[in-house]
Amino acid sequence: MRSARLLLFAAAAPLAASACSSSGAMTDTQYQSAVVSGMRTSFITDLSNLVSYSQMLQAAAPTPADRGWDATLDAGAIAAMKTAWVGCRQAYEHIEGATAPIFPDIDASIDSRYDDALAALPGGDAYLFDDVGFTGMHAVERILYANVTPARVIAYESTLTGYLAAAFPATAQEASDLAAKLVAKQISDAQALHDNWEAAKNYDLGAAFQGLVSLMNEQREKVDKASTNQEESRYSQTTMDDIRDNLAGTERVYALFQPWIQSKIASPDAGGESGDGKAIDAAIEAGFAKLQALYDGVQGDAIPQPPDTWSSVDPSAADLQTPFGVLFAGVQAAVDPNDPSSVVGQMNAAAVLLGFPQFAEE
Repeated sequence: MRSARLLLFAAAAPLAASACSSSGAMTDTQYQSAVVSGMRTSFITDLSNLVSYSQMLQAAAPTPADRGWDATLDAGAIAAMKTAWVGCRQAYEHIEGATAPIFPDIDASIDSRYDDALAALPGGDAYLFDDVGFTGMHAVERILYANVTPARVIAYESTLTGYLAAAFPATAQEASDLAAKLVAKQISDAQALHDNWEAAKNYDLGAAFQGLVSLMNEQREKVDKASTNQEESRYSQTTMDDIRDNLAGTERVYALFQPWIQSKIASPDAGGESGDGKAIDAAIEAGFAKLQALYDGVQGDAIPQPPDTWSSVDPSAADLQTPFGVLFAGVQAAVDPNDPSSVVGQMNAAAVLLGFPQFAEE
């Protein structure tokens, strides 16, 4: 989830003075139109899936007339909800990079973490089953996986100001509100995202591309936060799946920009940075492949548990040899924004060629 506020219907970004097309058949305007068209059509499936899985989540939610949830009696319904929830996450993580910067309010409503939500709620959220306060996929996840959430995650969250322990709905009213209010809010947000995306005549391509770069940079944050039990899908322990889906989604959207990037050659004589689009594109593809191989080497849906002696500031050589250490070091090297050769550095170089703003850490 990101908080940057950017415009949806921005005019197409002006091309940098240093970036000029090679002798290709398409103009910059045509490339921009092709990217907009590709983004519109390629996202609709995942956006539709996000709506459908959210509706399935609601339909599966048990709403007994005389009680709350029972882990045994409602086991089948809860399992069906988990399947639908995983489908929601996969659909959203595929599109998050491009849509979150363009629709920040929906992103905050549908994808906020509990700690982020509490930071904006000085009094906390005293009722977890309605459609105000902490909402979205992680709000549902926190309840849905309440009986299997790792103790270390609960220990971390209990230190947060405004903390309220999560639990299955204890009454018929709570069960009804979860389905009719909390999940209904997720459906409403998903539908709004789908409809606004489909209806848009243009997209802020600079914001979308910067969002992709930001998402790559956030890979290290998502891994690092696991060492303090602040990871994203912390209740279901599926953050590794989130990261894999983020990469897959970024690669798919990047492919829409790829022909345009490959067409560009920058000249230092024009007052900008030198760079060849084909070479930059090849470096970005190599960076994606390196991350994919790293993620393929991790078993399961969860990020490996860090060793007890782990330090993100100064990890020991022994800790770096653990599965978590290998993942951490690999992601750090691959997305380091201060390294021009990293995938983030190369994507920023591509942004320069296209006349887009570069990503910069706040």
